[in-house]
Amino acid sequence: MKHGAFAILPLAAGAAVYGFAFGLLAAQVGFPWWGVALMSGLVHAGSSQIVAVEQFATGGAVLGAALAGAALNLRYIGIIASLSEVLRGLPLRVRLMAIHITGDENWALTMAKRAHDPGVGFRFLIGSGLVMITVWTVSTSMGAVIGAALPDLEKFGLGFAFTAAFIAMARGLWRSHAQLLPWVTSFAVTGAVVLLEAPKAYAIVAGALAGLIASYLIRQKGAGRR
Repeated sequence: MKHGAFAILPLAAGAAVYGFAFGLLAAQVGFPWWGVALMSGLVHAGSSQIVAVEQFATGGAVLGAALAGAALNLRYIGIIASLSEVLRGLPLRVRLMAIHITGDENWALTMAKRAHDPGVGFRFLIGSGLVMITVWTVSTSMGAVIGAALPDLEKFGLGFAFTAAFIAMARGLWRSHAQLLPWVTSFAVTGAVVLLEAPKAYAIVAGALAGLIASYLIRQKGAGRR
């Protein structure tokens, strides 16, 4: 757990910066600081929280915001399924706690570490997850408290922090050229849906499904050759 807590700190720093920006956005839309804190602690899914608040900011209904967030969170079905070996044999309460604090960053970091060291397991996942949920909840709450007193962080390009973190984590997850086609397929489909001006949440879901289908077809083709 200690190893995971320290290893996630660089990514947590980026999440804290973006958390401030999200807190500011939520405050401008009208969310109280305690509402932001509850959302960050109970939902704990930064991207879907951002999409939901953006829906409110553009006059969207509560149902639309909830559906957009739910669509974006569909990726967690695959994320948690990939952790089945890590969580196997643990008590149910421990598994549920680990699932709740699993986010994109600590999941990707855990899987990248396991690719090099199979001994990395649930303790690393939980240690890094506890740091991430704490940092995210505190930073978003502080952003909401400070409100409009801080400058717009997006003007300084700090909104790119998550994207940069994902690029670094993706490089760590790369194993062979066999992954190239699923990754390219996912990227192409996501970009196409965005260009069609569909909601970004659905673009992400479409890209993920396309990548999974491409990966499945490649594996089936490889199995047929055997």
